[in-house]
Amino acid sequence: MTDHALSVDIYMAEDFTATEGVRIGDTISFADDLVMDDIYRLHPHARSSDLSLLDNGESLRRAHGAHNLVHIDSCLTMIAPDGGTQEALVLVEVSDDIAKAIYILPLGEFVLGTDYRLIGIERHSATTRFAQAAGGSFAHGTLITMGSGEMRPIESLVAGDQILTRDSGRQPIKMVGQCTLRATGRFAPVVITKGALHNENDLVLRPDHRLLVYQREDYLGAGRAEVLIKARHLIDNTTVIRRKGGFVDYFQLVFDEHYIIFAEGIAAESHLIDQRSRSALAQNGALQNHTPRNHQGYEIQGNLVPKLDVANLLRRASTG
Repeated sequence: MTDHALSVDIYMAEDFTATEGVRIGDTISFADDLVMDDIYRLHPHARSSDLSLLDNGESLRRAHGAHNLVHIDSCLTMIAPDGGTQEALVLVEVSDDIAKAIYILPLGEFVLGTDYRLIGIERHSATTRFAQAAGGSFAHGTLITMGSGEMRPIESLVAGDQILTRDSGRQPIKMVGQCTLRATGRFAPVVITKGALHNENDLVLRPDHRLLVYQREDYLGAGRAEVLIKARHLIDNTTVIRRKGGFVDYFQLVFDEHYIIFAEGIAAESHLIDQRSRSALAQNGALQNHTPRNHQGYEIQGNLVPKLDVANLLRRASTG
């Protein structure tokens, strides 16, 4: 099977310590070791980091080092003192059947220094929730370029509509997925404001959605002209920002293949279907895994993104 590279924002298990309950003093762990109603505090100085993975649809492995297996253990539900609930996935890195590290993938906004009571442990939904967390989508209102050159709101599109692709001209949509999520944590959309990448309107999309940028000069040191970069790596809090609060409607455009399409005039990927992401869509039985295309290997990983104004660099690099 072909590996698909992806990266997710995680905390280390050591960042969550039990302050009350049966396991007081212990760090958060996998489902078998957890006790309901224990209270865990997110360390005041905890910092999230990128975890780079290889996904073949059936298993996950670390992208670097020994390529250890990473298991999706469980989905936890935790409640804050104000009554708000958050979810997090527990990922366990394993080597020779021994747990080497435990990672916490937040599905919402966890506040540093805050206590959270564990109120739910769910194993069966964890894989689907991971597929939802690792995917990309466009927000309601995004204008998509049709095969005719017309631009239409994504929510008006239906299966069979012809979309302009960068790869293969006009292609019909296979299906349109949709979900509504709280705009918090990793699900809070990224807004690429008007003009940031020569776009005429704001482009609002999931943080992990990837954009394809052509560099006339290799400002990022990628060694190639074309690069795929996640929206969240462009955030500069000026021209590219995070919009938090309320709810957001996300839409996924699925084709027979993984294409580059145009959203608000910006080249961006369509929804990538593999064995894992297929399970997260309602009509998964009708979808086929996408074979690799050249652009899937163009992604700039988080640890390679320079600590500079990346949006500005790419805007300059793509200017004629």
